[in-house]
Amino acid sequence: MTKEQKDNLFVLVKSLSKSEKRQFKLYVGRLGVNEDSKFLTLFNILEKLPTYDEAAILKKGIVKKQQLSNLKAHLYKQILISLRLNPSHQDIRIQIREQLDFATILYHKGLYKQSLKILEKAKAQAIAHEEKNVAYEIVELEKIIESQYITRSLSSRADELSIQAKELSMQNVVASKLSNLSLQLYGLFLKTGYVKNDKETERIEKYFKARIPKYDINELGFREKLWLYKAYLWYSFLTHDFLACYKYASKWVNLFYENKEMIVLNPVFFLKGNHYLLEALFYIRHYQKFKSSLKRLEDITKTTWFPTDDNLEGLAFLYIYNNKFNLHFIEGSFEEGLPLVDEVLGKLKKLHDRIDEHHIMVFYYKIACMYFGAGDNKKCIFYLEKIISNKSLQMREDLLCFSRILNLVAHYEAGLDYHLDVLIKSTYKFLIKMEDLYEVQKEFIRFLRRLGDIYPHEVRNEFIKLHKKLKEFENDPYQSRAFLYLDIISWLESKIQNRPIGLVIRNKFHDSLMDKQ
Repeated sequence: MTKEQKDNLFVLVKSLSKSEKRQFKLYVGRLGVNEDSKFLTLFNILEKLPTYDEAAILKKGIVKKQQLSNLKAHLYKQILISLRLNPSHQDIRIQIREQLDFATILYHKGLYKQSLKILEKAKAQAIAHEEKNVAYEIVELEKIIESQYITRSLSSRADELSIQAKELSMQNVVASKLSNLSLQLYGLFLKTGYVKNDKETERIEKYFKARIPKYDINELGFREKLWLYKAYLWYSFLTHDFLACYKYASKWVNLFYENKEMIVLNPVFFLKGNHYLLEALFYIRHYQKFKSSLKRLEDITKTTWFPTDDNLEGLAFLYIYNNKFNLHFIEGSFEEGLPLVDEVLGKLKKLHDRIDEHHIMVFYYKIACMYFGAGDNKKCIFYLEKIISNKSLQMREDLLCFSRILNLVAHYEAGLDYHLDVLIKSTYKFLIKMEDLYEVQKEFIRFLRRLGDIYPHEVRNEFIKLHKKLKEFENDPYQSRAFLYLDIISWLESKIQNRPIGLVIRNKFHDSLMDKQ
């Protein structure tokens, strides 16, 4: 798979909407530069190029090769300035920063009262919107002005500013410690994955307790609570405590629903919180809550007040459509879910610059699972091959592992057994190279090794034996997660009962609903 050359400037130009391109050209016009200005000419060339081609740019003769780098840097800067001036990018953070800049300019001009007036309004805005880092900066500038110049604004001003600075500083320290812990736990998750035994659980527990700062929940603001819930969420994910994941993801999401203005100010955190909530609900198979939470998220992203930009469009697509697939997997409604495939492929084509390759492969795996559940094994194999043959990407080992296992099962189901022995050997070789395999995977590997030597009339008995073995791990907190990637138990039951896997999963789903009534 060849990789298209990526150039930061070219990607930025291609990301611009029609209105942003128009604004940029108007901005250049306001600068009063010549219409034939080199950086504007470069912009026009890049706008028309289908892919980045340095030779094509140089052929236009606007600049020599050794000057191109400087010209590109200048154009990049001008585009960013233009975007900053665009009303669609004028969020509250930029507005507060702008007011701080204005106040600083007035301070340097000696207009102290005017500067303090702007700072007071900016500080109130910053505190109201939980922007406490910039609020602390504002207080520090107020202290400088008050300490250096006699403004006679208030006799108690010095004490008031000192107390305010101390409170903001303490809140920022707590938020920083919690955000650091959240990031460190996420880093551990990427490095080592979920804990696999009691010893690893104990290690993570000690790590967490040693780093969680002391806090009083009643004294925490929105921002501090958000980082607190994130830290507990990652701790719960690492330790397989999916009920706790649900608890803290719910607290995270409800924090936003209770502070609607924060959804507008922090839409990325709102989307991510909902994604983790849905992931936790999927793991604990809480169907009704999953379905209602997904609908609520999708409805909110369609409202007129929900922010829109390229990043949010990509994230909303990722989180909503991944979980739409998961909803069908819970229900066992594979055939009903097939229309999602064309919808997702169309959106991936539209958003290809905004969706990273790993997430595209995750979608391919879900599409493959959808076709497998619907009984279309050849299409399942087609999408799995896209993952298995992708040598240019370092993907999660679990995704690669289960892609290969499902590929083998799909070949078996499709009757493509003319080279099944070769496929079994290559799958086995791949799996034994992996570190820290689940016991579920190890048992399946042992089964695969014997599969070629089993006579057709003995296959059902072997399925029954493997099913009995794997059922032992179904409720094991360290092993059960393997079944979420690929429902091997339901597949084995479908072989033993001679029924389609979609029907087996659907019947289990209906039985679970009856049990909860």
